[in-house]
Amino acid sequence: MFHHLMNRFAVFVIGLSSDDSDRPNQHRGDRPDRGDVPGWVLITLMTAGLVVALWALAGEAFTSMFQDAMNKVRGAG
Repeated sequence: MFHHLMNRFAVFVIGLSSDDSDRPNQHRGDRPDRGDVPGWVLITLMTAGLVVALWALAGEAFTSMFQDAMNKVRGAG
């Protein structure tokens, strides 16, 4: 299940980053202050994918580390 999800995510990310040089861009140069929206979208999606992958692999360890830290703050540990 996890590998299937990651494969679909990779195909989605590759699709976002593909070069669309064959399509004419009618808005190029209209607003030079627009920025690179696909770039930040790609970074956001890749970060979310990394979080999901880490959580799937080490979720129990993260949970136990969080519980230990909270117990130390409360003075119970």
